[in-house]
Amino acid sequence: MFANTAVCGPTLLSPDLAAVLRLLVLAPLLEEWVVRAGLHAWLLPRCSGALAVLASAAAFSALHLGSGPLASALVFGPGLAFGLAYQRWRDWRLCALLHSACNAWALSMCA
Repeated sequence: MFANTAVCGPTLLSPDLAAVLRLLVLAPLLEEWVVRAGLHAWLLPRCSGALAVLASAAAFSALHLGSGPLASALVFGPGLAFGLAYQRWRDWRLCALLHSACNAWALSMCA
């Protein structure tokens, strides 16, 4: 187990059922709907694909600032991956599934 308190916040270290549902269902659906189906899709006709990917990853990171600057920085990489997936397949639901898988991995490493 990873269980580093600098990386794993209290929600990841000892998740209850509500936290697990929030991390595996609610957050991925809402965040990807806003960031990919909203921002990324809006940016595509207005700028390059690379800029859309970078901007959506930065917005995704900003959404995680409430968990601290380290958490925000750590999700930038996955945010890039989700942005590239959206860029390729244009399906925010796939991004939500990938997001959920990343959160499941984080839960398994921290809890």
